[in-house]
Amino acid sequence: MSPFARGSGRTLWTAARLIVLLTVLLGLVYPLTVTGVAQVVFPRQAQGSLVHDRHGQVVGSALLGQSFTDPSGAPLRQYFQSRPSAAGDGYDARSSSGSNLGPEDPRLIAEVEQRRAAVAALEQVDPALVPPDALTASGSGLDPHISPAYAELQVARVAAARGLPLAQVRDLVARHTHGPALGYVGQARVDVLALNLALDEAGGRR
Repeated sequence: MSPFARGSGRTLWTAARLIVLLTVLLGLVYPLTVTGVAQVVFPRQAQGSLVHDRHGQVVGSALLGQSFTDPSGAPLRQYFQSRPSAAGDGYDARSSSGSNLGPEDPRLIAEVEQRRAAVAALEQVDPALVPPDALTASGSGLDPHISPAYAELQVARVAAARGLPLAQVRDLVARHTHGPALGYVGQARVDVLALNLALDEAGGRR
């Protein structure tokens, strides 16, 4: 056997052993270690930041938006509505994405105008008062928050549907409004799922 062939054989054998070693370390040991540490140190986050209702039933995740509609797809008047979603059929974590339509795309313009008219009709307001986050999906399509402006637009409808005072519903909105991260990153936001759960706790018609 030539020296070149012997050298090539040793190189291939070394490469094969390295592939096996790295596969075990990075494909098995490292993921299992990180998963184990996460389960001990951050168990709630490791399980998906699941949210439970007062009966202990899982009703969603703090990280993922969801729709509050009836089987026909019509908005439930007694709940605050989430931001639109372009992820799969809506809020599908397996298909996280925006619409990827440009701002001058006729399809996006048509969707925005359709949403504007629908929100204005639902909330009984002038279409010009509908805030941007009620019209467009987030980049992930999974945003669990809405703006305080969009929440305020919905207060009257939710209060009327539940037979609750406006002040009480506004107070619940304020309690579930979070300021910018670290005090300056991003904007204030309202946690829709937590707010709707608080409404159920508050009572009123459902």
